Amino acid sequence: MTDDSIRRSRGPVALGLFALLGLVLFATFVALGTWQVKRLAWKRDLIARVDARVHAAPVAVPSPGQWPAVTAKSAEYRHVSLHGRFLHDRQTLVWTATDFGSGYWVMTPLQQDDGSIVLVNRGFAPADWCGAKRACTLGPEGEATLTGLLRLSEPSGLLRSNDPARNSWYTRDVAGIAKARGLDRAAPFFVDEDAAPGTLDQAKPSWPQGGLTVIAFPNNHLSYLITWYALALLVLGAGIYVGRDEYRLRKKS
Repeated sequence: MTDDSIRRSRGPVALGLFALLGLVLFATFVALGTWQVKRLAWKRDLIARVDARVHAAPVAVPSPGQWPAVTAKSAEYRHVSLHGRFLHDRQTLVWTATDFGSGYWVMTPLQQDDGSIVLVNRGFAPADWCGAKRACTLGPEGEATLTGLLRLSEPSGLLRSNDPARNSWYTRDVAGIAKARGLDRAAPFFVDEDAAPGTLDQAKPSWPQGGLTVIAFPNNHLSYLITWYALALLVLGAGIYVGRDEYRLRKKS
């Protein structure tokens, strides 16, 4: 006695529930795959846009009148130039880790000719850097002209929050640093200063070391969309199989 001889066709309720579940799963997987198609296009556009900005010639840093229009889409990673005088007495060290090891981002306010202030990340310095103890010259005096990449403020972290009262910083929170240092007319962004020519040498580094901006945008959307669409095809295949099996059983009965 074969299996088909004792198997019975499914009832309408079971078939209806199976069909409903299959439709929901199929529609969900197709929707997720389509969403990843859009995300893939967005990510590729983002990578191309940032790459063009990073390698473009520097343009003037946004003026105070342009600050409200500064967004990630319109300005982040733009290569900018700025001029002014560093306020070393209001410098802030932000804990970080780089290829050089653990240490600090050296965040120094730059007061521009119009009185506005842009926080400049002058680069990385190790934890034992003399500047951490205020025991040596902290940076260039007088007028300074520099170039770098415009970055947006970083909110306080979830696991390790900034503590201005203890002068303990883990993120480059522009508003928080400006408030703690009494900086008026501070831009809502900061600038990662470019590396000085010939200084990106791990054997003989110069502190603070600029030009260490990490620009990495993981792009796994193609594998994601293939996965979702493959699952949709599996659901469709299962539905076809069950439909054919049900037709065979009913035909024999």
